Amino acid sequence: MSRKTLLPLLLLLAQTITAQIEQYIPERPSPQRLVNDFTGTLSADQKQALEQKLKQYDDTTSNQVAVVIIPTTGDYDISEVAIQLGRTWGVGNAKSNNGVVLLIAKDDRKLFIAPGYGLEGAIPDITARHIIEEQIKPNFRENDFYRGIDYGTDAIMQAAAGEYAVPPGYKDRGQGDDEGLIGVLVVFVLIFLFVIMGARQKARGGSFMSGRGYRNWNGPSTFFPPSSFGSSSGSSGGGFGGFGGGSFGGGGAGGSW
Repeated sequence: MSRKTLLPLLLLLAQTITAQIEQYIPERPSPQRLVNDFTGTLSADQKQALEQKLKQYDDTTSNQVAVVIIPTTGDYDISEVAIQLGRTWGVGNAKSNNGVVLLIAKDDRKLFIAPGYGLEGAIPDITARHIIEEQIKPNFRENDFYRGIDYGTDAIMQAAAGEYAVPPGYKDRGQGDDEGLIGVLVVFVLIFLFVIMGARQKARGGSFMSGRGYRNWNGPSTFFPPSSFGSSSGSSGGGFGGFGGGSFGGGGAGGSW
C-alpha cells in the first residue's frame, strides 16, 4: 500500500475513533471547575470542599488536579478516555503540562489516574497504581466515594511534591488488569493520529475538537463528612482561572473496585 493511500485511511480511522470516544467525554465545564461530578454521587458540600482544596493547590503550585466522575466509558478502556479528556479539556498549563486527571467511571467500577507530560516523572505508573490500591479503592469498596477522592487527591499532591513514597518491594499487583500492553499501544497510536489530525485541521483554520455532546446522568446523592482540608462553606478561595492547555501522553494507572 502506498503512502498516498495509507495516510487518508489513517486520517479516516482517526476521525472515526475520535468521534466515537467523544461521546464519553463531557463538555469542558463553564465556568470551569476542578471537581466535575456527572453522576450525582457527591453532595454539594463535598464538591465544594474538594474544589476549595484543589483550587488552593493550583494557586500555590500551578499544578491542576481535575476530578471527573462519569457513568461509563462504554467499550473504551478508561485509560483512553482519561488521557483524551485531559487533552481535550487542557488540564494543566501549556508550558509545564502539569495537569492530572482522576477519572472515575462509576457504573463500570473503574478509575484511572492520568498525569500530564510534566508530572509523569513525579507520578510514574507504579506510584499512581499504589495511590489507587491503597488510598482510593478501599474507600470506594465501602461506597465512601468522597473519602476515596479526598485521600487520593491528597496522595497525588504529595507525589507531585516528591513526598509520596511507594514502599520498597511493592509490586504492581494489578498490572494488565485495565491497561495491558494492547491498551498502551492503542493509546500511543491514537495520540499519533490525533496529532496528524490536529495539524491538518489547524492548517485549515478549524478546530479538531468541536461539536461534542454529553448527556448528564443523575444518580443518587449520598452525604459523607466534609473534607478535613479547610471549611466547606464560604469563599472557595484559590486562584484557579481555568485550564491552561496542558498536554497528556500515555502515562498513568487504573484499577477496579
